[in-house]
Amino acid sequence: MIDLAGKRAFVTGGGRGIGRATALLLERAGAQVVVGYRDRKPGPKAVGGDLGDAGIATGVVREVVGTLGGLDILVVNHGVWPPDDVPLAKMTDAQWEGTRRANLDAVVYVCRAAIPHLARGGTIVLVSSTAGQRGEAFHADYAATKGAVISLTKALAVELAPDVTVNCVAPGWVDTEMSEATLKSQPAILKTIPLGRAASPEDIAGPIVFLCSSLARHITGEILNVNGGSVLCG
Repeated sequence: MIDLAGKRAFVTGGGRGIGRATALLLERAGAQVVVGYRDRKPGPKAVGGDLGDAGIATGVVREVVGTLGGLDILVVNHGVWPPDDVPLAKMTDAQWEGTRRANLDAVVYVCRAAIPHLARGGTIVLVSSTAGQRGEAFHADYAATKGAVISLTKALAVELAPDVTVNCVAPGWVDTEMSEATLKSQPAILKTIPLGRAASPEDIAGPIVFLCSSLARHITGEILNVNGGSVLCG
C-alpha cells in the first residue's frame, strides 16, 4: 500500500540501527535512498562526515542532492546517547557540548541545508526519544537535546506548511548497538514496557516510513510515540 516509487530520500545515521532499517524499508517501498554515516560506511550510496559541523553538513546535503537529482524525503535519525549515568552537577562541558553538537546542532544544520532542496509535497521526519518528553535523570544532556528536536519539529511544521510536512518519531528503548549493553545489564528496564520487550529497529522504521508516505499527507507537527506503552502521551 505504501508506494514511494520516484521519491528521493536522504537518511542520516544510516550505517546501523534505526537508520539502516529505515533506509532498507524506504528502498523496499520504491524510493531512491542515500544514507549518511559517520563511522561506518554501509554501502555505495552513502555519504560520510561530521554533521555537527555546519560546513560539512552543507557539503553532504549538496552531494546527496547531486546524486539523487533532488530531494523529497529527509529522515534525520543520527545521534548519540552517552551510556554512563552522570548527574548534571558533575557533567563536563565536553560531554554537554558533544551531545548537543551531535543531537541538536547537526539536526539543525542538516535541515537548514536540505530545506531549500525539498520538492513541494516533500516531508521531513526527525527522530527524537521518549526522553525528550519525560526527561531522563542522569542523562540531562540527551533529554534536553531530544526535547529540543520535538520543539524544532513543531516550529518547522508551521514554517514549511503547506509545501512540506514535518513530523517526529519518538522511540523508547530500542535494541540497537547503542543501547545493547544497558539492556543486558539492566533487565528490569523491560518490566517498564507494557508490551514486554524493547523495540527492534524495524519497529521504528515502519512508523517513519508511514510518515514519509501519502497515507500521512494530512499529518504535520506531530510526535509519534513508538515505545511499547512505556510513555503514554496525549
